[in-house]
Amino acid sequence: MKPQTPSAPNALCHETSPYLLQHADNPVHWYPWGEEAIGLARAENKPILLSIGYSACHWCHVMAHESFEDPATAKVMNELFINIKVDREERPDLDKIYQTAHYLLTRRNGGWPLTLVLNPQDHTPFFAGTYFPREPRHGLPAFTSLLRQVEGFYRQRGDELKKQDDSLREVLARMHIAPSAECPDARPLADARQQLEKAFDRRYAGFGQAPKFPHPTNLDRLLRHWAATSDDEEADTNALEMVRLTLHAMGSGGMFDQLGGGFCRYSVDDQWMIPHFEKMLYDNGPLLTLYAEAYAATGEAAFADIATDTADWVMREMQSPNGGYYSTLDADSEGEEGKFYVWTPTEVKSHLDTEAYAVFSRHFGLDRKPNFEGAWHLHVFRGLPEIAEELGITVDTAEACISRARESLFAVREQRIHPGRDEKILTSWNGLMIKGMATAGRLLDRQDWIASAQRALDFIRAQLWQDGRLLATHKDGKSHLMAYLDDYVFLIDGILALLQARWRDGDLAFAITLAETTLAHFEDKRDGGFYFTADDHEQLLQRPKSFTDEAIPSGNGIAAQVLNRLGHLLGEPRYLDAVERTLQAAWTGMTEMPRAHTALLTALEEWLQPPQTIVLRGSEASLQTWLTRCHAGYAPHRVCLPIPAQADTLPGLLAQRVSQGDCVAWVCSRHTCQPPITDIEAFQNVLDETTASR
Repeated sequence: MKPQTPSAPNALCHETSPYLLQHADNPVHWYPWGEEAIGLARAENKPILLSIGYSACHWCHVMAHESFEDPATAKVMNELFINIKVDREERPDLDKIYQTAHYLLTRRNGGWPLTLVLNPQDHTPFFAGTYFPREPRHGLPAFTSLLRQVEGFYRQRGDELKKQDDSLREVLARMHIAPSAECPDARPLADARQQLEKAFDRRYAGFGQAPKFPHPTNLDRLLRHWAATSDDEEADTNALEMVRLTLHAMGSGGMFDQLGGGFCRYSVDDQWMIPHFEKMLYDNGPLLTLYAEAYAATGEAAFADIATDTADWVMREMQSPNGGYYSTLDADSEGEEGKFYVWTPTEVKSHLDTEAYAVFSRHFGLDRKPNFEGAWHLHVFRGLPEIAEELGITVDTAEACISRARESLFAVREQRIHPGRDEKILTSWNGLMIKGMATAGRLLDRQDWIASAQRALDFIRAQLWQDGRLLATHKDGKSHLMAYLDDYVFLIDGILALLQARWRDGDLAFAITLAETTLAHFEDKRDGGFYFTADDHEQLLQRPKSFTDEAIPSGNGIAAQVLNRLGHLLGEPRYLDAVERTLQAAWTGMTEMPRAHTALLTALEEWLQPPQTIVLRGSEASLQTWLTRCHAGYAPHRVCLPIPAQADTLPGLLAQRVSQGDCVAWVCSRHTCQPPITDIEAFQNVLDETTASR
């Protein structure tokens, strides 16, 4: 096996990942993760330099420009190492393992780019870090100096290295906690509520300090907590207020694209003013769900507006012609972070009439000092009622000015060079967005969003479901890589959201097939819970099984949620037993740090108090009328399926729910079902008992 020659493109040129292709012309002899590179490292006894990142990552681009495109740096890398580049979005299994290893080696949180050096024999890392500069600065050594030191350690201190590797592998093997013998109860729900309040930023909203991330699962937990207490004399209005304040702060801040819709990944400051400008599908799916549900809970039009702008952005910029949703938009354009989004007052003024500029500049802070590298990034500084009073105009006039200005400036911005778009289609992230579009479409009565979600599901079934198994990623006509836990359970969650918005023959059967595959290939049959990789996946340093939420909800949490809901819908005890085993497996972590397990807490809540399941059977016209009643208000513990009278071959208990007259509702709670309801007012009375007050 011969190494590549410097004059030829490296081995990444055959990949489909945009991130890997960005490095295909580097002078570094990069390889993708695989047996070719691993075998070469063993044969030549060279340590593996593993670099993990993703296409929208700003600091990944910085390190690439400084080091990986530099011939002198590449020469050192090529002489001393076998170099492997990984797209963390395609290989979250590798990312999870080596982020954990980074923490164990450094006692610091990781990030991207993630830089590790691995023993070629067993892939155990003995050095870990993130970004390193080409020249020494900010207390960091020069990258090449560091590489020489690390390679020297590998050559000269083999005995120490073996002891460290053995210790690390032992710790990784012990990370799975034995299941609890306790029967799960409601204690972590109250404890999480208190922990979230302690972490809440009362001045600017959100949790903790900068950098601030949206944490949609935390906000969902608080919203559900409020709903669970809303009928009590002492309703937890503080929980609702934390949600409201945070959603308003994020929606009026610079993390939200005030002209084009959609959220950036996080805010670099406490005030939600300046974001890290990349936009990720995985954030926007859960946030779309959350804003739509917050609108249903409160009736506040601002939440509906933000959901609308986000869903419209998804359809306009993130949905492929074939239906699947793309992954990310870069932070950078023309080599500068945020350049696409920022403005100067002179430029804005040249495109607006005098009245519109007077309102717009005050509203978004163009009358203040620049807030981003000498320019202005749009962030709401003053409310329209205050501005209207100052200018002597009506609030309606001020709103019309903002609407007119946004439309004009958006058209101008469209002429700029856009940030790069990563057009790979990831099954798991599509599941998150299918749920977001279906939920928002149902609650805001937007059939086009529901149709968008349906098209994405159809794409996955056509391109990423092969031989009875899911694949993880698709680009340029190629689907590949075995799917992970998140792919299966996020997609089931999206299908369940779609089924509540509209019925389509075959979708529920597909969800059941996915659930059965999840149980067969991912469940830990001995200790409970679900591994991140399947039982026939490539053997790696560790088989992760994580219960905590990260930027996306825990796969175990969503698995428990969807299996619980399917179990009650279908009367399938195997699913409910798997939920209980998962909760017991996660119980120690859930009780020690409940706020880090909010997706599992939702599963716990619905396990303790099973969701209300409603099956509607009848004519299409009647179904829509009854379904509208189901969708009114915020009812997170309700699952309502509108099944046309002519649908047949229904699974489980659904086969017994047959049409009786114009429309009939079958309402079940826990393991008890009421007699069929054929009067819509009687049906409304049942709904009123379980719908949170607005």
